[in-house]
Amino acid sequence: MKVYLDNASTTSVSKEVLDAMLPYFKSEFGNPSSLHEAGIRNRKVINQSRSKIAELLNCKKGEIYFTSCGTESTNWALKGLAFGNNTKGEIITTKIEHHATTNTCLFLQNLGYIINYVSVDKQGFIDLDELRSLVNDNTLVVSVIMANNEIGTIQNIKEISKICEEASTYLHVDAVQAACHTSLDLEELNVDLVSISGHKFHGPKGIGILYIKNGTHLTPLIHGGQQELKMRAGTENVAYTVGITKAMEIGMKNLGSYEERLNIYAKMFLKRLDEAKIDYILNGPEIGENRLPGNLNLSFKGIDGSVITYLLNKKGIYVSTGSACDSESIEPSHIVQEIGVPSEYIDATIRFSIGNETTFEELNYVIDNLIEIVKNEI
Repeated sequence: MKVYLDNASTTSVSKEVLDAMLPYFKSEFGNPSSLHEAGIRNRKVINQSRSKIAELLNCKKGEIYFTSCGTESTNWALKGLAFGNNTKGEIITTKIEHHATTNTCLFLQNLGYIINYVSVDKQGFIDLDELRSLVNDNTLVVSVIMANNEIGTIQNIKEISKICEEASTYLHVDAVQAACHTSLDLEELNVDLVSISGHKFHGPKGIGILYIKNGTHLTPLIHGGQQELKMRAGTENVAYTVGITKAMEIGMKNLGSYEERLNIYAKMFLKRLDEAKIDYILNGPEIGENRLPGNLNLSFKGIDGSVITYLLNKKGIYVSTGSACDSESIEPSHIVQEIGVPSEYIDATIRFSIGNETTFEELNYVIDNLIEIVKNEI
């Protein structure tokens, strides 16, 4: 049996999404900037996709920009603000961000920006009082990951937004892991910039979204033609734009049942480990509304995590020891280090990310093998 439990890294393209995309690879291949019928048809498709995404996210269609991925969206959000700013010199973020954010901040630090980091507690929630104390008249933007890609912590974005609004500073939210996995209503959240990536919810790799709230002054990073409302040059990827739109439409429609089923699966997973008397720590919040559904970041006592992943892989079970974007590192991730996972557990930290296509039978197969491996390795 082959079981894929690395859905936080990427998901498969669903059949419905693939079917929606296929015509735009062959029969409907016109350049949307062309003035003939084939181009005009595809221009309409992009406009329709933009309108649909805006409807799903509860924002205006002119606030949606298609990019190549979540990383580009985050780079554009932070660098676009910084390059167009002449008055403010500080940026606030956290130490449990995705590398798309942390490395962009380091780049801006080298250009002279002061980067301040908000602390997090052992479950990964940021210290709101510390954020209030850090925000000042010189703060350009606060950048926060809404749902952590490793430990599943869902931040209180509404409260963070209030703090930023009171301080008249921009708020960028990395919603790459959040979109279609938890509620994402941009009108309700009241944020300025939001990064999204299609391959996290059964869309294709190579397509993302940046939401830019009207009135947010952002400098383009890619120059050339007049595409993407004159803000991002380059011939549009019509097929992938259709793909991310269809994937989001399906994901938003099924969100309630998806969350309920994956939380049931996650609770069953932990119950079986408890019954087998496995010594582990669940990193991040308890299973429920403050944690991504299906996210189980577990640390096992006194074992090498790479051994566990290797032995699971031999059984056809695919998991990860952290973010796929940092898979070459043999050190524990910066996120589990920051939340203070004890030293006797941290080296065996594994993320099991249950997905929309995971079955009950597959999950039991994984748990059976995991229990056997852990008991044999202790």
